[in-house]
Amino acid sequence: MVAAANRSVGAQGEPGVPAGGGPGAWAATAPSAPDAVAERRAWSIPGWGPLAGSLLAIALGVSLQAVFHRPWPAAAGVCLEVPAVIALSGLTGVFPGQARVVSLFGRYLGTVRTTGLRWVSPFTLRRKISTRVRNHETATLKVNDADGNPIEMAAVVVWQVQDTAKAVYAADDFTAFVGIQTETAVRHIATGYPYDARQEGRLSLREHADEITARLCAEIAERVALAGITVIESRITRLSYAPEIAQVMLRRQQADAVVAARQRLVQGAVGMVRDALESLSEQEIVELDEERKATMVSNLLVVLCSEHPTQPVVNTGTLYQ
Repeated sequence: MVAAANRSVGAQGEPGVPAGGGPGAWAATAPSAPDAVAERRAWSIPGWGPLAGSLLAIALGVSLQAVFHRPWPAAAGVCLEVPAVIALSGLTGVFPGQARVVSLFGRYLGTVRTTGLRWVSPFTLRRKISTRVRNHETATLKVNDADGNPIEMAAVVVWQVQDTAKAVYAADDFTAFVGIQTETAVRHIATGYPYDARQEGRLSLREHADEITARLCAEIAERVALAGITVIESRITRLSYAPEIAQVMLRRQQADAVVAARQRLVQGAVGMVRDALESLSEQEIVELDEERKATMVSNLLVVLCSEHPTQPVVNTGTLYQ
């Protein structure tokens, strides 16, 4: 996780401007956490003993009321039944992948993670919370990259509740909190890098997917840590230019590809011509003066760099007048 100290506020103090001009600098920092309790283990015991004792007390109380039709035995039966019923309300089942956050009159007592039938104080409030691994996929967001080009971007994050106390008490709805913070991080990352790198050594969203994904995961993890959430993985699921400029950018990419291909073709042709001249000279096949070399170079470059097949022309004359 990237520490918050490695981030600074941008020049205008806006959360979309990379601080310091570096590609890894983030202007926005994660929201500050309120003073929240940390998860601790709640007191609980296996529930089968209290269950058996409560059922036995209820059966004994019913028997006293049924057999003895006098006030004192009936009152004794009621005195047995009422505490037994109250004790039964302390039973709680904990399934795998779940936990129970226990509180008493607004005070956090702890969390029960031990699975099975457990018994806690019947006067406590037990809130069920899932500790399973979850996925959240953002909607397709339309934002501007670092060069101002409108792009569409979406991401998926795999997360899990690590601290149940923070998840319950530090955030009003930790599921919605994860969704909002993930969308904020995706927008921040998208505005901090260009879609395509036009400079050598500059990170771009399309060409450096692994580096961008790592930084996105680190930023999401920092933003949701205050709610007791741990991020397992995050991936960019959609990245493209916005429809209004997609055709223009496609033509620009095609032009860049054509230029790069022609540069590669010319470099290869020049190398082949150089090798041909060197081989002719070393093997003393023919002596060429500067004018004949220039003619040969011109003909070879035309043949090698032409987009269409060339037709050979046999010269039966001479180059000189």
